[in-house]
Amino acid sequence: MARVVHLEAKTKLTVDNIVGFIRRPVVPHGTGAKVTCPKEFLGKTVFLVITHEEWPEDRPRRRRQA
Repeated sequence: MARVVHLEAKTKLTVDNIVGFIRRPVVPHGTGAKVTCPKEFLGKTVFLVITHEEWPEDRPRRRRQA
C-alpha cells in the first residue's frame, strides 16, 4: 500500500536549533537511512534538515514487520 505524504508549498523555510543539513538528489533506492518522498520528486534536489528535536511520541514511526 502506498503511503501518502502531504507537502506544504512554500518559498521560504526558517528552522531553529539546526544540527546540520544534507543536500541530495531524490533517487529510487540506495544505501543509508530513508525518508518518505513522493515519486513525483525523483531527480529533484532535496534538503534534509537535522535538528535536536525528538520525534513526538503521538506520531509513531513506521516499523517494518518481521
